[in-house]
Amino acid sequence: MRGGTVAGMPRRTAAPRPVRSRVSPERAVDNRGIGRVLGILQSEAPKWNAPVVTLINTHERDPFRTLTSCILSLRTKDEVTAIASRRMFAIAGTPERMAEIAESELARAIYPVGFYRTKAKQLIGIAQQILERFDGKVPDEIDALLTLPGVGRKTANLVVGQAFAKPAICVDTHVHRITNRWGYVRTKTPEQTEMALRARLPARHWLVINDLLVAFGQTLCHPTSPKCSVCPVARWCPRVGVVRSR
Repeated sequence: MRGGTVAGMPRRTAAPRPVRSRVSPERAVDNRGIGRVLGILQSEAPKWNAPVVTLINTHERDPFRTLTSCILSLRTKDEVTAIASRRMFAIAGTPERMAEIAESELARAIYPVGFYRTKAKQLIGIAQQILERFDGKVPDEIDALLTLPGVGRKTANLVVGQAFAKPAICVDTHVHRITNRWGYVRTKTPEQTEMALRARLPARHWLVINDLLVAFGQTLCHPTSPKCSVCPVARWCPRVGVVRSR
């Protein structure tokens, strides 16, 4: 019978439709489009608050102040870091002065940054080692910086890139999250993201990607509920892992 079923035969059901990507492959963030996306973010960046370490470095261009303010910024809000950095520089703005200051005095100056007592001890140790091992000058190589107390890859890359303008990729939680959200890398940790970006990202973008994505992540591309409706690069973003957005 037309429109009916044959006895004993199962009714045919329509095959499920494939889920379409929100972004066509030619518009995804890949090496053909990464420059365009970063360029758009760079044009929008003046509307956002720049990362505090970049602000300090823009005015100072001092490797020691860049390094020490970055140590303060770890697990600390930017506005707290900015105030604590000014107090710290007022009493210990050079390796010589930092190496001689009492740990308790430095701790009071940088309070309430996160882990301020631990950081005070680390900062004094950093200053002492810079004087003893590096002739009073902050080293400009990542491997050397990593030998200093409390300095991890994020801090080392930031100092090399921001203070010395040498090729480096500073990867924090924003860079890690956003490059994975774009599908540009597929990694589990910031350390893996750094290595993946070193292998894939064109070198001309290394020095700008951290500043742009930190500011972008703080203002629009939040960890939860990113502001996709007003995002200037939403048309190229596949929103990998995004469950809820605004």
